Amino acid sequence: MENIEIERKFLVKEIPSNLDKYERIDMTQGYLNTNPVVRIRKENDDYVLTYKGSGLLSRSEYNLPLNEESFNHLLKKCDGIIISKSRYKIPLENGLVAELDVFKGNLHSLFLVEVEFKSVEDANAFIPPVWFGADVTTDSRYHNSYISKYGLLKWRY
Repeated sequence: MENIEIERKFLVKEIPSNLDKYERIDMTQGYLNTNPVVRIRKENDDYVLTYKGSGLLSRSEYNLPLNEESFNHLLKKCDGIIISKSRYKIPLENGLVAELDVFKGNLHSLFLVEVEFKSVEDANAFIPPVWFGADVTTDSRYHNSYISKYGLLKWRY
C-alpha cells in the first residue's frame, strides 16, 4: 500500500506568541539523496529514514525506523547542509495541525509552516490563518531537500 503525503507549505508572516505552550520537536536532518529524496532525521529521541517520491502538493512517502548508531553513521554520508530546526505543532480548526519550523544555525532567518491533509480536495479548500504568509507549496526551492543542497541564497528575491 502506498503512503501519500498531502501538504501545503507557507512562509510565515508573523510568529504566533507563546510558542512554549505548543508541542515542540527538535530535529536534525540530512539528505543522502535529493532526487529521489532519501532523508534521515532525528526527532527528539527518535530516528527515521524517509523516502519521498516526486511531487509538490501530493507525493509518496515511506518512513522506516533507525537507531541512534545508524543515524550517526548515515549522517556522516549526507551531502550538503545538515538542517537543524524546532517544529511546533499548533492546532488549527477542523482537527488540522500547523507544523511551524523554526530553523537554526545558518538558516536561522527561515520560518516555514506546513499543514497535512487527508485529500487533495481538502488541501485546495484550506484557508490559511492570518499569521501564514505566501503559499510556497508549488515552489520546490522551499523543500528542505533543496535548501540542504543549495542553501537560502538561490530563493531570495
